Amino acid sequence: MRKIGRMEKIKILVVEDEAPIQELLQFNLERKKYHVKVVDSGEEAIPLAAEFKPDLILLDIMLPGADGLEVCKRLKADPKTAPIPIIMLTALCEEADIVTGLELGADDYVTKPFSPRVLLARVKAALRRISATKPVTSNDDLIQAHNISIDVVRHKVDVDGKDVVLTFTEFKVLQLLSQQPGRVFTRYQIVDAVHGEDYPVTDRSVDVQIVGLRKKLGDAGKFIETVRGIGYRFKEEE
Repeated sequence: MRKIGRMEKIKILVVEDEAPIQELLQFNLERKKYHVKVVDSGEEAIPLAAEFKPDLILLDIMLPGADGLEVCKRLKADPKTAPIPIIMLTALCEEADIVTGLELGADDYVTKPFSPRVLLARVKAALRRISATKPVTSNDDLIQAHNISIDVVRHKVDVDGKDVVLTFTEFKVLQLLSQQPGRVFTRYQIVDAVHGEDYPVTDRSVDVQIVGLRKKLGDAGKFIETVRGIGYRFKEEE
């Protein structure tokens, strides 16, 4: 992913086939000084992503021809476009597709109908994650998020200076979520990241781990947010 200079416009590719939504997205993004290109099919989006090299892609799931999931899969399979973050645009009834999209490599999603304010906040958060996949700390081995300190090397956690004893799995889940605040992780992504692929546990076992983790973190447990039907994310610093 290229580094964005101060005077260089951030490039966003919008893949959406409904004209009113295209216009809404383009207007609001350009108002924030983003350089925007719009296409209405996946077949157009795939070669353009390689040529245009956007910093972010807004990708509708319901597209004519190759749908958004197929487009996401193909973009993430190509080394030239794989690093580009993708935010999916979905209907409220597409919960299963949201999970699939996230597991294919999409970074986030916004459900229709959406407010421009919410969309722009998600765009800003995704772009922020490009430049720093970890919270700002003085040491790469120390994650400082809200009032939680996570010592990656020593496997130690403290909240407001008080030690919190976690199991190995609870620690790895907290580390994963806190390293990319704002990003939604599905339950299966959490299992794969913590235990490796094909680990013989159900996705619901993650819910049990989250309950235990929140309890041990006390008031700081609120920073682990449930995304209904999808998974979990760590709350971003305001």
